[in-house]
Amino acid sequence: MPDLLVPRLAYGAANLGNLYRELSDEEAWAILDAAWEHGVRFYDTAPHYGLGLSERRLGAFLRTKPRDEYVLSTKVGRLLVPNPAGEGALDTDNDFVVPATVRREWDASAAGVRRSLDESLERLGLDHVDVLYLHDPERNDPESGISEGIPALAALRDEGLVGAVGIGSMDVAALLAAVRTGLTDLIMIAGRYTLAEQPAAEEVLPACLEHGVGVVAASVFNSGLLARAVPDRDGRYEYGAVPPEVFDRAVDIAEICRRFEVELPAAALQFPLRHPAVRTVAVGASRPEQMIQNVERFEAPIPETFWTELRTRGLLG
Repeated sequence: MPDLLVPRLAYGAANLGNLYRELSDEEAWAILDAAWEHGVRFYDTAPHYGLGLSERRLGAFLRTKPRDEYVLSTKVGRLLVPNPAGEGALDTDNDFVVPATVRREWDASAAGVRRSLDESLERLGLDHVDVLYLHDPERNDPESGISEGIPALAALRDEGLVGAVGIGSMDVAALLAAVRTGLTDLIMIAGRYTLAEQPAAEEVLPACLEHGVGVVAASVFNSGLLARAVPDRDGRYEYGAVPPEVFDRAVDIAEICRRFEVELPAAALQFPLRHPAVRTVAVGASRPEQMIQNVERFEAPIPETFWTELRTRGLLG
């Protein structure tokens, strides 16, 4: 991996794109201000988040900060193109409360990847990003996405246009294929290495150690399942209902948290970093207080006996 120091906690800026609910510019700025004031120096965004709104808001904030004091990542794979048919509509089919006047168009070709980076830089108002990921290739054509997109990213890195490249995905097969190309530096595992479920532990994380690839663990609350002390069976879990086996495991973990006086969300935030391949945990926030709470939970002391009990009970893979 290139000589890029990535902080252990990152802010995942999907909420800045009006994920699930509308935020004003002032509310978005307040979240970022809370993150910065509490020491967060790694920020992740994507064109997908609010059809570019997240990038624009994040860039406006970061332009007020010294460029050498933070790490910034964004993603490629979806271009934003005009969408006249979306006039007067919202992008709520994709969970973002923003006007649908542009639409996403899949393009992981070398030209598409380069164009996506250029357009992201324009939205951000910055001259470079530190990390560039191929975003969700499994939702379109994973084989061609990885075979074309990863080499295209590596070419940008080799030209010195970005510091590190990789993939951001929820799909174990796509993550593993990207790591095995030997061209990735850093991958973002979304929801597949969490306190509640660890399918990435079997092959992806060992492959990362073998190839010297760093890991950013994202969606560590599994879209909200682990974000409260008592898991809610009817709560949000990715794109549907919580799988019964995942819910049952979360309930058992929550009970052990209660016995050890450990907050379930704190354990969820800290768990991924116990693996040697994981460099960073990325977490979102839709309010300043939530951001501050995440930082506090990330730093909360958790006894080693708690983790031992989870392993003894077979609750960690």
